[in-house]
Amino acid sequence: MMDKKILVVDDDQNIRNMLKIYFENEGYEVKTAADGNEGIAHFKLYEPDIVLLDIMLPGKDGWQVCRELRESSNKPIIMLTAKGETFDKVLGLELGADDFVVKPFDMKELSARVKAVLRRCNAQNRQGDSEVVRFENLEVSKQKYELKIRGVQVDVPPKELDLLFFLASNYNHVFTRDQLLDKVWGFDYLGDSRTVDVHVKRLREKLEGVSTKWSLKTVWGVGYKFEVQG
Repeated sequence: MMDKKILVVDDDQNIRNMLKIYFENEGYEVKTAADGNEGIAHFKLYEPDIVLLDIMLPGKDGWQVCRELRESSNKPIIMLTAKGETFDKVLGLELGADDFVVKPFDMKELSARVKAVLRRCNAQNRQGDSEVVRFENLEVSKQKYELKIRGVQVDVPPKELDLLFFLASNYNHVFTRDQLLDKVWGFDYLGDSRTVDVHVKRLREKLEGVSTKWSLKTVWGVGYKFEVQG
């Protein structure tokens, strides 16, 4: 993980200092920001490999910062919150966050999550240029991280695209939520199966009515599949 850059966006100076000292001791470069506007500015100048983003920020809150970063970047984001409410987790995932950590957090656990997210991103970046799946009115490219519907590019968070690409690449095969967590999020993902449900729900909203020849199906009591007719 040497030379990886972390951007910490948190309005609590003690947390910023603690994270900066801890991760610098682990070999990372660390930049910190105290509010949402400063976080966005630092992201553009600093080009970090991962962002640790607090939700309750002055100026622009973490939700708005996450949304704006996702408009131009697929760099991983781990959300930090003191609430730990399901609503927070669902909203963060819908906005494109890669993971979610509740305060007060254990530093070793947070470090493990950072490493896990970076490993997944590095593995994705090493994948071949030919990774494109196509069905009627649908094209999913892992190389470009693009989703096209009827030839028009549609904004989609990276993990939604990963999930759709995996299911479409293995069409008509049913996967349990745990299998999808393993294949798409990675074996060391520390979240729960609700993550899969949130991403499937968002994908269905984007794919509704696109084609009668394929669909994203729920197999009750088992999991999900990308079903192709004929």
